[in-house]
Amino acid sequence: MLLLNPRLFFALTAAAGMSLLAFGYYLQYGQGLEPCPMCIFQRLCFMAVVALALIGALHGPRGVGAVVYGGLIALTAAGGAAIAARQVWLQHLPEDQIPQCGPGLDYMLDMYPLAEVITKALRGTGECATVDWAFLGRSIAEWSLLCFSLMFVAYVVFIVYRLRHGP
Repeated sequence: MLLLNPRLFFALTAAAGMSLLAFGYYLQYGQGLEPCPMCIFQRLCFMAVVALALIGALHGPRGVGAVVYGGLIALTAAGGAAIAARQVWLQHLPEDQIPQCGPGLDYMLDMYPLAEVITKALRGTGECATVDWAFLGRSIAEWSLLCFSLMFVAYVVFIVYRLRHGP
């Protein structure tokens, strides 16, 4: 069973995250879709999941170590899901309630302190409400929300299993 081998579970998570990131970069550089600030923050969350999962796969922890890595990945996935959920909410607002487009992330990083950039980016702008690409009728943000949610649930199950059954 997959839950019995933390190293394999972490490696599969890292591979899945890298695949999602690769597809995001394909959409950006191959298809010319520019990511909005919320998309970039979701991408950072996927990068953090990949980094934690890779470290976990290389380290191969048992017992408490596996639970710690799993908890960090679950928290990161929950953060990514929250950002994606906010973007999905923005995308489903009536047109007259969509916030105005704001400056790009590069401009904000040059002009504002980091805390203000993060706050403005996570609040979302009109460009974050735009759906430029869809698959099976769902936007990138909706797919991102689904992927983060699945990662979160998988790691909650992983943590519960590890706590109940030990190393």
